[in-house]
Amino acid sequence: MERSLVLLKPDALDRGIVGEVIHRFERAGIKIVGMKMVVANEETAKKHYTEDLAQRRGEAVRNLMISMISSGPIVALALEGVEVVEVVRKMVGTTEPKSAAPGTIRGDFAHVSFKHADEHKMGVFNLIHASGSKEEGETEIAVWFKPEELVEHHPSYTHITLKQ
Repeated sequence: MERSLVLLKPDALDRGIVGEVIHRFERAGIKIVGMKMVVANEETAKKHYTEDLAQRRGEAVRNLMISMISSGPIVALALEGVEVVEVVRKMVGTTEPKSAAPGTIRGDFAHVSFKHADEHKMGVFNLIHASGSKEEGETEIAVWFKPEELVEHHPSYTHITLKQ
């Protein structure tokens, strides 16, 4: 089992699609082990969007992301499942909404392009963040959740095994 952080960003809350997105994860059999609504302060946003992002994408992009994630309420989810990072990333779709496949969260609910965002010097409103690796998931969950905010539970279907 591994864990992934998902953040439903302010634009997802503005659009009123939080329930739909969570429902998709639940339908896939992904277990929610943490969930809360918060308004990110700048310190937490900077812990999430690290200096590594600035090195890869530039300080201006990092600052836009920090500004966007702290512009309103978000819903933070800690999800758990078998190879959950890869499964969640597939369900979320590519970072650029315009390029995301239909059926993915970004493909169904967003359409902004990198070009448009760059031309208007704005962040890409892409609704959702999902951890990119198992290690990133663990690190990011620690930014948004205290250990006591995560719940261990075992749905009955996870204990069914085949008899030989």
